[in-house]
Amino acid sequence: MRGWAEGLRRAHFPPERNHLHAHVTLFHAFAPSLREELALFLPQIAAEFAPPEGRVTGLLDLGKGTAIRLESPGLMALRSMIADRFHGSLTDQDLHEPRLHITVQNKVTKPDARALQAVLKPQLAEWAERGPIFFPGLELHLYCGGPWEKLRDFSFRGKASAV
Repeated sequence: MRGWAEGLRRAHFPPERNHLHAHVTLFHAFAPSLREELALFLPQIAAEFAPPEGRVTGLLDLGKGTAIRLESPGLMALRSMIADRFHGSLTDQDLHEPRLHITVQNKVTKPDARALQAVLKPQLAEWAERGPIFFPGLELHLYCGGPWEKLRDFSFRGKASAV
């Protein structure tokens, strides 16, 4: 799934804005003062839990963009654990649970977005029928005013299920 989504992103995301690989955003911004604590806590989560299961549930119309809609109770449970750990330090935007998705197109015209959605709709139905997908790990990035710097990644390697 990730390779397919990455190919879609490279083909349809404006190249001057495409600074990240295909991904699911769980949090938008942590305070810089939390970086050390995150670097200690996220590996603990990854070591304890198995890759969470998810599934493709269709398209997400972003208005001037397109995303692959996902569902994963396990990933959301892990997000809740992280949110609980950093309660009181989250931004207003991160106080709300996200709609899980992979953005493959953004900041385009509405007609361009609708055209891609028409092409993707049957493909996403096939992905939904294939069964579960698995999220391999967590990543921590630093926003650098446009591009992002990947600080670390944390592969899930535990046995516990998050739900």
